[in-house]
Amino acid sequence: MIKGKDIMIMNRRSFSTALLAGAAASLISTRGMAANATPPKARNVVLVHGLFADGSCWTEVIARLQAAGLNTTAVQNPLTTLPEAVASAQMVLDRQNGPTVFVGHSFSGMILTEAGVHPKVSALVYVAARAPDAGEDYTALAKKFPTPPATAGIVFDGDQGRLTEAAFLRDFAGDLPEAKAKVLYAVQEPFHKELLAGKTTHAAWREKPSFYAVSTEDRTINPDLERFMAKRMGARTIEVKASHLSLISQPDVISQLILEAAGQTE
Repeated sequence: MIKGKDIMIMNRRSFSTALLAGAAASLISTRGMAANATPPKARNVVLVHGLFADGSCWTEVIARLQAAGLNTTAVQNPLTTLPEAVASAQMVLDRQNGPTVFVGHSFSGMILTEAGVHPKVSALVYVAARAPDAGEDYTALAKKFPTPPATAGIVFDGDQGRLTEAAFLRDFAGDLPEAKAKVLYAVQEPFHKELLAGKTTHAAWREKPSFYAVSTEDRTINPDLERFMAKRMGARTIEVKASHLSLISQPDVISQLILEAAGQTE
C-alpha cells in the first residue's frame, strides 16, 4: 500500500523530472529556432580561410558575391593562436556597415563559433568547417569518427605544420585539376601547433541563423562529423559532392548558400 508521504515524494520526483525534461526541450527548441530563423538582409560578407590556405582560396566565391552586389572581405587568418585568429576577424567585422554574413572554411569554423557573437553578424555559414560547442574539445569530438586521410599527411618544421604535396593534392584538393592544386599547394600558409590547442568560449551558432555545406567527398574532415555538427546546430544544411575545397571546386553552390544566408534569394 502506497502511503500519502510516498505519493508526495513520487509527485515531487515526477515534477522535477518533468521540469528538467521541459528545460531540455526548451533549450533544443530555442537552439533550433535561432539556427533556423530567417536572417535579415545583409550586404556585407566576411570570409575566413582555414589551415593549409590563405585568403586567396575564396577568389572564386568573392567574384560571384561581388557580382551580386555584396561588399565582400577575406580575412588573412594568421594561423598562430585562436585568440589572435579571432582578433583578426573581429577587426574586419568592426569595419562592416550593417548586417554581415560571417563565413568560414575548415578550421576557421572555430573563429565563426567564437567571433560570430559579434553584433554585426547576421548569419553564419560553415563550409566543411569545424563547429564546436562552447568549451568543447574539438580533437576529442573528432576522435569519435574515423580519422580522415589528410591527417597522416601533416608534417611539422618545429612548431609549424603543413601538408605534404601528396596529401595536399590527394586529400585536400582532390577534385581540382592537378595544375591548379599545385598552385594552391605552393601558397599554403603553415599553421602553429598552438593554434590547435585553442577552445572556443562561445557557440555563436546557438543564437545566430546558421548554414552548413557538407563536403561528401571530404578527406580532411570526416563528412559524418560535418553532418553531426550541422545537425546539432540545427543548421540549414546542403551536401556538396566535393573535396574539402568545395569553395573552389563548387563556387556557384557555395556562393548561392551565402546569398541565401544574406537574404538575397527568393
